Amino acid sequence: MFDIIVWGGAALSMAGLIGLVWCILRVMKARKANLTDDELRAAVQGVLPWNLASLFLSVLGLMMVIVGISFG
Repeated sequence: MFDIIVWGGAALSMAGLIGLVWCILRVMKARKANLTDDELRAAVQGVLPWNLASLFLSVLGLMMVIVGISFG
């Protein structure tokens, strides 16, 4: 039972990590595009919700892994 929680948490953490890498690549692409300050700010603000969601997934997944290991 707790193995499912551990592996599910690991999958959530990996999904969050992939999301974080995507956010980093998106902002790097915007920085290399030589945008104006306002355009760059808009690009970063567009990525911000995805960044926070990815961080939340990673934290939730790591909590699931810890709970699964602790009770398993």
